[in-house]
Amino acid sequence: MELAYIPSPSTGVIHLGPIPLRGYAFCIILGVFVAVWYGNKRWIARGGTAGTVADIAVWAVPFGLVGGRLYHVITDYQLYFSDGQDWVDAFKIWEGGLGIWGAIAFGAVGAWIGCRRRGIPLPAYADAIAPGIVLAQAIGRWGNWFNQELYGKPTDLPWALKITASANREAGLYHPTFLYESLWCVGVAVLVVWADRRFTLGHGRAFALYVAAYCAGRAWIEYMRVDEAHHILGVRLNVWTAIVVFLLAVLYMVISARVRPGREEIVEPRAAAKEAAGTEEGAEDGSVKDADAEAGSDEKAGAEESGDAVRDGAEEDAGESGKSGRSGEDVGHGAGSTAKG
Repeated sequence: MELAYIPSPSTGVIHLGPIPLRGYAFCIILGVFVAVWYGNKRWIARGGTAGTVADIAVWAVPFGLVGGRLYHVITDYQLYFSDGQDWVDAFKIWEGGLGIWGAIAFGAVGAWIGCRRRGIPLPAYADAIAPGIVLAQAIGRWGNWFNQELYGKPTDLPWALKITASANREAGLYHPTFLYESLWCVGVAVLVVWADRRFTLGHGRAFALYVAAYCAGRAWIEYMRVDEAHHILGVRLNVWTAIVVFLLAVLYMVISARVRPGREEIVEPRAAAKEAAGTEEGAEDGSVKDADAEAGSDEKAGAEESGDAVRDGAEEDAGESGKSGRSGEDVGHGAGSTAKG
């Protein structure tokens, strides 16, 4: 008896008049928005300028979408190029099918181009955007829920996912691996933010931590999936990919910590140089104003001294004139006395 389960949407498309709104595409777009928004906040906190993350994302996002689709089509080529399949479906990205490994690899190339154009070190940018990327993955996984894809093995757990029958799937209750991975990604984002604050990660180590932590979860979640996939030595291809990428990320963290300890002090050299130039110009303007003020003070003091000198001279002249007057009077009196005598 089915007491509880997670229902699947009856359709992954809602038509707004003639315009189809696809749940998968909506989740991808929302994830990109969250990644850019949160990455911008972290970039500013590290000393960068607002808008830089979005400018570089203009390069990274298209590259990431192309890379993610290429990885999916190459690793699942039988879905598009085998007998009875239409190769045109390889371009229908809205129907699902983005490989995170290709998305990150090609997205990094796009980010590198954007960073070079802005004179920004790619590792610093990657550290700032890492938690936002994994949150975007958490949101994007809900696109698989809309498409009823990438679920796990049958289960009777209360949180089982109910899948309806179609040409490519059998109805039943299955492990909601999309939900497991979404929750794991949220946990990875929290881990990266905490470790970045606790250990002051820099030079790409926060990004490498995100990659390693995500791969650790993806490996065990991948074991639960029942969708068609290529196997190597009895193990799904994506499991091998997760193992290899995990080891490379850990190796990078170890070597980077020894070669470049600490964190970058300046993440946008051009912006910092511009700010420093503005500060110097402000200091020079202040010096000129101070010099003008001192010159004005000196002129005022000179004028006051000149006025004092003039007043002193006038007083002395008046005094001398008074004395001369008194002397004339004495002479007059003397002359009068002589005449009388």
